[in-house]
Amino acid sequence: MPRPPSLARERLAWAESRLLVGVDEAGRGPLAGPVVAAAVVFPPETRRINGIRDSKILPREDRETLALRIRSRAIRLGVGAASCREIDRLNIRVAGALAMRRAVQAALCAGGARESGSSGAREMLSPQLPSSLAPYALLIDGLPLPEIGYAHEALIDGDAHCYSIAAASIVAKTVRDRIMRCLASRHPAYGWQTNVGYGTPEHLAGLASVGPTRHHRMTFAPCVQTELFATGRLDG
Repeated sequence: MPRPPSLARERLAWAESRLLVGVDEAGRGPLAGPVVAAAVVFPPETRRINGIRDSKILPREDRETLALRIRSRAIRLGVGAASCREIDRLNIRVAGALAMRRAVQAALCAGGARESGSSGAREMLSPQLPSSLAPYALLIDGLPLPEIGYAHEALIDGDAHCYSIAAASIVAKTVRDRIMRCLASRHPAYGWQTNVGYGTPEHLAGLASVGPTRHHRMTFAPCVQTELFATGRLDG
């Protein structure tokens, strides 16, 4: 088992009288469903929750348990999403940044834990945060994303190295997986209850047999090919 992510970056922020906002997303690679992000803020000198790791290496049962503990321990927590239509319109990188922006807004603008999605009715109603986010330090997983709209730093493999980012990755993945399991009952041909939208053989077989749903990302190659076959624009 890899070493647990460190609290070093949180301690640096606390020493500057700031709180660290750890941000991560889940669902960049699937063929269907939204991309979901979470933003998590722990109090200074927080007690470590044993077991927090990069969500991708944790069993589902452990993630669910840890997500509940994270929600009880965090002082600010927000979840944001970008829909498959936004992914197709913007591209997955920009849509992921939009989900992160919504997660940060949900965590900090309203002063508490909220969830924000792509629907206008669920967008944040309070004023925009200042770009500096003071007294917060925003740290995201991966590369810098100007589209987030807030000053931030980025950390490659942040979910493996930063405690707050790892916590955000767990929350984001549990929320997204729950969405896909709910959708699976309405669209049973694709096996979303187990593959949560990734391009497994079962999912691809469902695409080939019954075609895409409105939850599929039509700019992703397997969905594009299915549409071309269906319209006769691609010879099979």
